[in-house]
Amino acid sequence: MTSIARRTLLALAAAGALALAGLAPAAAALDSQQKTKLAEVNSYFNSVKTMHGDFIQFGPNGERAEGKFYLARPGKIRFYYNPPAKVDIVADGKSVSVKDRKLATQDIWPLKETPLRFLLADRINLEADAQVASVSVEPDLVTVVLADTSTFGTGKLTLIFDASTTELKQWTVTDAQGYDTSVAIYNTTVNGPTNPTLFTIDYNANTMQRRGK
Repeated sequence: MTSIARRTLLALAAAGALALAGLAPAAAALDSQQKTKLAEVNSYFNSVKTMHGDFIQFGPNGERAEGKFYLARPGKIRFYYNPPAKVDIVADGKSVSVKDRKLATQDIWPLKETPLRFLLADRINLEADAQVASVSVEPDLVTVVLADTSTFGTGKLTLIFDASTTELKQWTVTDAQGYDTSVAIYNTTVNGPTNPTLFTIDYNANTMQRRGK
């Protein structure tokens, strides 16, 4: 898998890595205001059944990529990258595919083995399932930091929400080496119509790859 593909899967999945197994052993003690904001965020996540919009991804070395995303819970999401990037990521409800259009390769994992399963779950419970390291409530933003240890990486997740609407605006993955990858989303439409064909994985492409070797 190319570095941008791996970084993409980690960074974009971070938005839904709200209940990763193997989290740090101690959670932060939260006051009533912080608990209220977490409850509002949890309610917002579960109200979103479909979403689409634009995203910008910033890598640890200053690299930048842009594209569009489409989500339909439970189980389905697609990320399209604008040129010159050649990466597509799609989850069809059972699997996650990372396709490199330039190299004509495709990696596929069971959805249940990736952090995306939390973003795409039918119900998300941040309050009960996530290991919250800190919550910062400001007039315009709410920042939630989660301790994260999973098979896809160890580090922390920082999620930034609009304080008034509780909409997710940005998230950052900090890996074990301290490198940050950030994703900001904008121009989002929630619970609008969606096209089921967006979430189709071409499983035959892997067969053709093997035959071509």
